[in-house]
Amino acid sequence: MTISYNWLSEYLPAGQTGLSDKVQPERLSQILTSIGLEVEAVEHYESHKGGLKGLVVGEVLTCEKHPNADKLKLTTVNTGAAEPLKIVCGAPNVAVGQKVIVAPIGTTIYPLNAEPLTMKAAKIRGEESQGMICAEDEVGLGNAHDGILVLPETSRPGTPVAELFNIYTDTIFEIGLTPNRMDAMSHWGVARDVSAYLAHHDKKNGGARLPAIKALPVFKGKNPLDVSVENTAACPRYSGISINNVTIAPSPQWLQDKLKSIGVKPISNIVDITNFILHETGQPLHAFDADKISGQKIIVKNLPQDTPFVTLDGKERKLNSFDLMICDNNGGMCIGGVYGGLNSGVTDVTKNIFLESACFDSITIRKTSFSHGLRTDAATRFEKGTDISATVNVLKRAVELILEICGGEVASGIIDIYPEEKPKTSVTLKYHYLKKLSGKNYHPDAVKKILTALGFVIEKEDIDSLKIAVPYHKPDISLPADIVEEILRIDGLDNVTIPTSITMTPAVEENRAAEVLKEKVANYLVGLGFNETLTNSITNKAYFSEDELASVVKMKNSLSAELNIMRPQMLETGLEIVAHNLNRKNENLRLFEYGKTYAVNGKGEFEEPEHICLYLTGKKLADGWKGKGSANDFYTLKGTVEKVLALAGISGISFDEAGSAQLKYGLTILAGKEIIGQIGLVNKKMLERFDVKQPVFFADLSWDLILKKSKADKVQFKPLSKFPAVQRDIAVIISKELKYAAVEEQVKKLNLKKLQSVQLFDVFESEKLGAGKKSIAVNFTFLDEEKTLTDGEIDGWMKKIMQVLERELQAEIRK
Repeated sequence: MTISYNWLSEYLPAGQTGLSDKVQPERLSQILTSIGLEVEAVEHYESHKGGLKGLVVGEVLTCEKHPNADKLKLTTVNTGAAEPLKIVCGAPNVAVGQKVIVAPIGTTIYPLNAEPLTMKAAKIRGEESQGMICAEDEVGLGNAHDGILVLPETSRPGTPVAELFNIYTDTIFEIGLTPNRMDAMSHWGVARDVSAYLAHHDKKNGGARLPAIKALPVFKGKNPLDVSVENTAACPRYSGISINNVTIAPSPQWLQDKLKSIGVKPISNIVDITNFILHETGQPLHAFDADKISGQKIIVKNLPQDTPFVTLDGKERKLNSFDLMICDNNGGMCIGGVYGGLNSGVTDVTKNIFLESACFDSITIRKTSFSHGLRTDAATRFEKGTDISATVNVLKRAVELILEICGGEVASGIIDIYPEEKPKTSVTLKYHYLKKLSGKNYHPDAVKKILTALGFVIEKEDIDSLKIAVPYHKPDISLPADIVEEILRIDGLDNVTIPTSITMTPAVEENRAAEVLKEKVANYLVGLGFNETLTNSITNKAYFSEDELASVVKMKNSLSAELNIMRPQMLETGLEIVAHNLNRKNENLRLFEYGKTYAVNGKGEFEEPEHICLYLTGKKLADGWKGKGSANDFYTLKGTVEKVLALAGISGISFDEAGSAQLKYGLTILAGKEIIGQIGLVNKKMLERFDVKQPVFFADLSWDLILKKSKADKVQFKPLSKFPAVQRDIAVIISKELKYAAVEEQVKKLNLKKLQSVQLFDVFESEKLGAGKKSIAVNFTFLDEEKTLTDGEIDGWMKKIMQVLERELQAEIRK
């Protein structure tokens, strides 16, 4: 929310002396933040950038042709200094006797649509130039550049140019509003809060000095327009008035300055007045060209689904059935509370207008605004709720300004359709509850003063409580705690007492085990050199094939053309992060992410399973003085995955060759018979899509299934064995096509209870072994927890292992 200091100050109360006694910008900034209207930025505003500082009036004393250039002239200019300035000028209209704008050496000028320029002493085609005679666009006074700006003859040389022009200066506050603070989305609303603060702290009584609204001229004739509201739920109150014979013209300078200072571009007097009222009161208005209203009827209703409607920006939009429309006999004229229509608005030739001031349902307006992507100032206010009691008073305020600025006369009475008056919310506040929540004892008089300054009405007062009627401009207040917050705000959030001790009830965590495991796994991965990443759940459907998009969750209101679906897979968003890092020369990456994917199942139900994904690329060890570092590979990732699953208490892990279309080669990870994830090397086509030029290894594990398996696992402890383990190695020659897993499987079938582990530690291939043969070396570890093993026992078990390998796998034991 943008607030003008000058504008706001007009509504703030005077001091006890009755003088203006303005609150200075620095203190006002502190007050705003203290009452919960956090000031995010403060900027100095000038209607002419730079404020014309340093520019002076000059009188051209001499003007001669430049000896070395046909289009340049040598001038001497009196600027009120002891000596005239020598200035080379290229303007065709420069002449002796003219009063001109001069930028002496050291002055900075701010041209329109160009960077600032500081004057320096220069030689132009061999002639000295001590400044510049300026055109109006060169100093931000206009768009003309066909010659220098000639000032009135009465201008005195040496006079600062800023004194000749009305330079409007202001201080602009950018306020960060929470969504519930619709009451502060206007200068009146902010003034109400600041005035309450000043009344409480500075004893400045009288409240905000809002402009007095004069009574309108009495209209005794018949209203020229017939207005009806068919959807009173979406439009609980609709007010309007007709004004004839207005003159459309540019707004007066004071109005243009106020709008420009808060970033609103002036258009014409009628449009500017509606924008002024919006930012003054928070109530959006809409002006229709009354002569374009077909049948002289206005109907507030809904139109059928997909009805075409051309909005003010010239685009044809398909309406939703829930869009509230302001219609005439021919159809829609305006999307109520959101955006005007192309053919019903005020133009330069408009003479008669109908001015609308309404209250629309916030939910309806928000749905319409987002569905059409129309985030207008009016919509942002209506969607947070407007003051239903203010529509007529704001209308009167606007009519007063229109008659003053645009001329014309009132051509109807005020039309006010308000079929069911909204009751005020009543809240009872007990003083002991106020003390309990605020931690502070407030005097009842101070409480009443704060609340009445904010517009609350004291309905009933007891010795220990107040019954309070909530004003319509605070629709978010319905509980005693809300009233306490209002009192605390005006007393100053900076003044909240910090207790020496705090009593609280510990929270009961329903899913503690899952969060503990998540943190445990994350800490383990960080210890291995991984970094956690968090990617956007919304992604680009262009990343996926038609088959992959069959069950995708689509965004109804996309943030952008590239963010239009909820991700069905984790890999694509992860590769965006990998590419981002590689493009910035961060080439050795170990990343992991917890995240969800989204899909719609055959029953039309949404599914969002959670995953943990790992990404490896580049080197796992950096180059050092002892040698070159080694690269990340498939086995590094596979070992990491196995350790993560073991850390989660999941045993019985196996791998299947069935991979994924995303992977060049990969394995499916099984926990028993359930698929728990996949692991592999990302294929080249996928990498090229993200412009990744180095191998990326990827693992995708189902975190939901990990949690399920982990809960079923019962941790058991046993003491370390007092007896030593014994290791034996063998080397066997087997077929190249045979996988090591087959060797493990045959050994496990022997069910040797003292066999603790089997580990492959070498693979050797050579033509000397025979065609299609390879040699593998395997380590076996034996342990008996009750005694020391003998050589005879171990030899017997090794003999069984060799025999089964020879028999079942046709292995040859190497001697």
